[in-house]
Amino acid sequence: MPSRRTVLAATAGVAATLALGSAAHADDSKPDDSELRSLVSRMTLEEKVGQLFVMRVYGHSATAPDQADIDANLKEIGVRTAAELIEKYRVGGIIYFTWAHNTRDPHQIAGLSDGIQRASLGLPRGLPVLISTDQEHGIVCRVGKPATLFPGAMAIGAGGSRGDARTLGRISGAELRAMGIRQDYSPVADVNVNPANPVIGVRSFGADPDAVAGLVAAEVDGYQASSVAATAKHFPGHGDTAVDSHYGFPVITHSREVWEKLDAVPFRAAIRAGIDSIMTAHIQFPALDDSGDPATLSHPIVTGILRGELGYDGVVVTDSLGMEGVRTKYGDDRVPVLALKAGVDQLLNPPSLDVAWHAVLNAVRAGELTEARLDESVLRILRLKAKLRLFDEPYVGQAGVDRAVGTPAHLAAADRIAGRTTTLLVNEGGLLPLSRTTHRKLLVVGADPASPSGTTGPPTGVLAAALTELGFTATALSTGTAPSAATIAKAVAAAQDADAVVVGTYNVTAASSQKTLVEQLTATGRPVVAVAIRNPYDVAQLPSVPGFLAAYSWTDVELRSAARVIAGKTDPRGRLPVPVQRADDPARVLYPIGYGLSY
Repeated sequence: MPSRRTVLAATAGVAATLALGSAAHADDSKPDDSELRSLVSRMTLEEKVGQLFVMRVYGHSATAPDQADIDANLKEIGVRTAAELIEKYRVGGIIYFTWAHNTRDPHQIAGLSDGIQRASLGLPRGLPVLISTDQEHGIVCRVGKPATLFPGAMAIGAGGSRGDARTLGRISGAELRAMGIRQDYSPVADVNVNPANPVIGVRSFGADPDAVAGLVAAEVDGYQASSVAATAKHFPGHGDTAVDSHYGFPVITHSREVWEKLDAVPFRAAIRAGIDSIMTAHIQFPALDDSGDPATLSHPIVTGILRGELGYDGVVVTDSLGMEGVRTKYGDDRVPVLALKAGVDQLLNPPSLDVAWHAVLNAVRAGELTEARLDESVLRILRLKAKLRLFDEPYVGQAGVDRAVGTPAHLAAADRIAGRTTTLLVNEGGLLPLSRTTHRKLLVVGADPASPSGTTGPPTGVLAAALTELGFTATALSTGTAPSAATIAKAVAAAQDADAVVVGTYNVTAASSQKTLVEQLTATGRPVVAVAIRNPYDVAQLPSVPGFLAAYSWTDVELRSAARVIAGKTDPRGRLPVPVQRADDPARVLYPIGYGLSY
């Protein structure tokens, strides 16, 4: 591992003064702006443009990825490796994805991060790279086992503990930092008030803006105490959409007054907590900007409201520019230019970096964007890099991985937190907890969605294994999210040989064959316990089930907690962070916010 002296020498003297100077300001909330401004003044226009981009790249190594990843990079980016990407475009940030093969295991991730820093700092006037990822926990994670995986936001909302949210951020931040990831696109600050929301849902802490705000601020405190930049998303609020902005262009119909009381509250809390970055949403919000532009490209929303009214002067990052919501109205060459004109700083993952990079460069050369406008964003980005001490400590090495990632203490903390989140909504006749004497033989059936975050999976197998460890004899039978009549018949036949049945449900609708499965299992006379492994709203569609738990996700830590509640090893302590409406009359509430049974 290169020494700090070597790192500073590699910057050819440009960043060296900054690094040495910032050491004196290590405890200040703001680095020395004069040093940063001097650095910006010596950058070429091309280098400034590069600093604005945060780009994906395929491969587990910065210089020697697998051939398939080289081929993917050549096809999508026109380079072979992360090192070539940095050399060609001087990108300021790189985002890690599981599907891009960036996150095989913690030691590999740390090596990739150090390789990326080495490639960038070895260039003339080379700058450290801000490496980011989506580690929300719950259903959205990029770094899986053996890293510590926590319950997702809605589960944390059910637990209701700001201390738990802070602990999650502190531990997750420490583990990400040990792997060289210094910007996390978390927490989700959206207030989920639409049960049909296809993209946020359990990624939100809940439907009460004040409760969400408190948990957002606490998680921000935790991450940033571990020297990882937290990112509140998706401004100005993505919690009331029925369209997924990855595939369409959602419209929020809230009035300005509703926005102030609902969506704005958690973002204001994040700003008060000193949030390092805020991500924009690709949504249309006519009450805030009636132009028809997505918020990401809206000057009234980004500059007028976020910067002006809310007083935020930190880094603003776009949501992925490859998403349909931002590409509906303008071409890929216009989107990055309009985003900068709106007031954003970081341009995340454009579909074609070459098109986007040249579009920004040409917009400056043509006078549509001024170089001074670029300087504002570059300065904010460099301020964040300096605050995170990336100029002083760009490398992480391997020793810190074993000290920080997936330690017994961290894993135990995740289990303790999960134990406070499982929510019991139905318990007819005191069915739960199940007795190992009268209900020893269990059948576990249900949906087995793909593991959201490198956890063990599948959910039926994890539940069955956990229940068996707790003294039951549990057998798993995967029935899927849309069980066929034959699959349902097989499950019903298997239930005849069980003392009780546990069913994992996943986004049950009125027309879902999962509903038929539960109804037919209940008709056997065997006790049936349903566990919602995603949205708690499933309970409204299953009026016949005598036992119902909400786990909020299908990661191991949440499933193990549900198993402990079923077995009576822990009491159900979670309380609904969202209301559940009646299936036959959505205007009426079946279970209100705060509802939850205990033993």
